[in-house]
Amino acid sequence: MKKVFLAALSLSAMLCGGNLFAQDMSKYGENADECVKYLSYYTEYYKQKNYDDATPNWRQAYKICPPSCSQNLLIQGSELVSRLIAKNSRNTVMVEGLVDTLLTLQDQRAQYFPKYATTALNNKATYAAKYIKSDPKRVYDIYESVIAALGDKTKPSVVFNDFKAAVDLYGNGQLGTEDVLNLYQRNLAMLDAVNPSSDLEKQQVSDFRTNIENLFISSKVASCDDLLKLFGPRYEANPNDLKLATNIVKMLSLAEDCNDNDLFLNAVTTMYTLEPSADAAYYLYKLQSARGNVAQAVKYMQEAIDREDSDVKADAGYLYELAVYCFKNGRSAAAYEAASKVPSMDENLAGKAYLLIGTIWGSTSCGGDEIARRAPYWVACDYMNKAKAADPTLTDDANRYIGQYSRYFPPAADAFMYNITSGESYTVVCNGMRATTTVRTVK
Repeated sequence: MKKVFLAALSLSAMLCGGNLFAQDMSKYGENADECVKYLSYYTEYYKQKNYDDATPNWRQAYKICPPSCSQNLLIQGSELVSRLIAKNSRNTVMVEGLVDTLLTLQDQRAQYFPKYATTALNNKATYAAKYIKSDPKRVYDIYESVIAALGDKTKPSVVFNDFKAAVDLYGNGQLGTEDVLNLYQRNLAMLDAVNPSSDLEKQQVSDFRTNIENLFISSKVASCDDLLKLFGPRYEANPNDLKLATNIVKMLSLAEDCNDNDLFLNAVTTMYTLEPSADAAYYLYKLQSARGNVAQAVKYMQEAIDREDSDVKADAGYLYELAVYCFKNGRSAAAYEAASKVPSMDENLAGKAYLLIGTIWGSTSCGGDEIARRAPYWVACDYMNKAKAADPTLTDDANRYIGQYSRYFPPAADAFMYNITSGESYTVVCNGMRATTTVRTVK
């Protein structure tokens, strides 16, 4: 039966080959008839998903035919080679050869079909990450070659994996601190240049950016002292270089306890002087807060929030950070006011904002009668319930606070003495804050 099938294929190839020769014989190389025959053989098997029989015929076609004769020869060949890799995963030597072939197929597709070079080279990076496990330097070099060829057309996932590989090589002593710092800034700039085609892609790009930042921080690639030694001379040589000053401020902000030094102060001042912006005001807040200048810190953070060049989401983040800062520095009313604006601006921060507001109410001390002194705990529990409703990951923390605060609810007998009963509305006014809550008592 198989011989009959091959005979049919041969006839098909001959007929097809005749038409092809009439069009352009040179496309199929010096052995055009053999090339067309094996192309036809493997294609028919491939269409039937008979990959075992398609593979040897594809190999023969790939050996005989010029890679430029058919893009499918490279695309379908990638699928067949990938299947062989999976099938022979325990044969290390064979897999290494197959991976080399797979990567070569992507290079050939990019070379001979440049319209699809972006897809081909991004695929090459993906295959390298998937199949090359024992040579991180080679994987990194492949990422870098893809980025060099594609620039801002590189997939965000490749941009992230490239930086991750760089951090791994830094850990092995194969890359230096400055190399990783330069990559960090370049790769973030590449992600910033992406123009997402959908909300999903926009979120993915944002996630990769966050992952790079978190990886940089957690890896502790550069200590504060390293950064000061690296960027100090550069700043001294070009104190009015806005781009350099901006990079210095961003890098020092990521290092632990690196906001309170002359380089940070000078670089922020350059930013603020040459191009006043929300970012510049924010970094002045960081500087003043690091130096314990609470009033100045609050002033600059409010300026960052009020500037038109910061969007709503950024403002929400600033407000939440301001609320935390004010609360830690005994400014509960200001903390409450700032945190109260956050939920309507960024639903992703709503839960944290509610938790903070609940904590503010739970820690406030009010004057007045017994009920007035205990009433803030009702409000605190209200916000803890809001927190876990807005962000289920906060449930354990919120419940722990509720358990603590509810112990301070007034006894029913005390409430009765003040003509207060459970379930009725009650307005709390305390330390510049105001909230309406529900009376709750304990027996």
